Amino acid sequence: MTGTRIAALGHYQPAKVLTNDELAARVDTSDEWITSRVGIRTRHVAGPAEPVDELAAHAAAKALAAAGLTPADIDLVLVATSTAIDRSPNTAARVAARLGMGSPAVMDLNVVCAGFTHALATADHAVRAGSATRALVIGADKMTDVTDWTDRTTCVLVGDGAGAAVVEACDDHEAGIGPVLWGSVPEMGNAVRIEGTPPRFAQEGQAVYRWATTQLPPIARQVCERAGITPEDLAAVVLHQANLRIIEPVARRIGAVNAVVARDVVESGNTSAASIPMALSKLVERGDIAPGAPALLFGFGGNLSYAGQVIRCP
Repeated sequence: MTGTRIAALGHYQPAKVLTNDELAARVDTSDEWITSRVGIRTRHVAGPAEPVDELAAHAAAKALAAAGLTPADIDLVLVATSTAIDRSPNTAARVAARLGMGSPAVMDLNVVCAGFTHALATADHAVRAGSATRALVIGADKMTDVTDWTDRTTCVLVGDGAGAAVVEACDDHEAGIGPVLWGSVPEMGNAVRIEGTPPRFAQEGQAVYRWATTQLPPIARQVCERAGITPEDLAAVVLHQANLRIIEPVARRIGAVNAVVARDVVESGNTSAASIPMALSKLVERGDIAPGAPALLFGFGGNLSYAGQVIRCP
């Protein structure tokens, strides 16, 4: 079969930065309280005139430029998001219009914080099956649109941003995207929610913490097995950037002792579906991961869904 690889990455964050001290002026919290519990120091916040599709288009344009491609080279656009306000046109269609694409297939996927790794697997399958040649896979969320700014347990967590990857075919022996392992825990789906009118983000923090730190490490090790490597072989671990108190113990229990662990949550907060591609793009841009090195991508969260795969870095 045809293999697939990530040809290039891109990311984008709004210019406005919101610090912990600024949040402390709004709600009963402090920099010490936030950093000790979730590890976040700053987050980027989009303005009213910066919709999700604009964030996504900026990240996508950077990924295309890095790949040396034009919008016309893309025949599938997948956007993972749970914060788009409108149902139609969907976010993918609006990104395609912003970039002046020809006639790509356009789909949004809502798997919340595990959205990007689900979308990446979907693109991988489409290219391998021959139904797409090159895909643009984007994770983009404007979490500040669905935040209750009077709730100190959730408003300190969130940020806005987007990350994108160009996925294309390659020889099977050069394949850069490994098999996905995905699933969910439906009976615990209400542990992370974006619901109501207007929609608001809420979660059962302790339940999510216990599930993530105890149940996810063995699943992540199975992802490595499917890719034919051991955790010790990993050069990087890029988990959903939910909370530093989740990221660090999960990475440790996976056993990736030689890997760089993405900690973008410290400066970006929880950006939901954007967090993995944004963190990966930054690691690659800084040269923290060598081209071709194996990295574990593992998304988890809303619906108590999870999805992971090992990729070779562009």
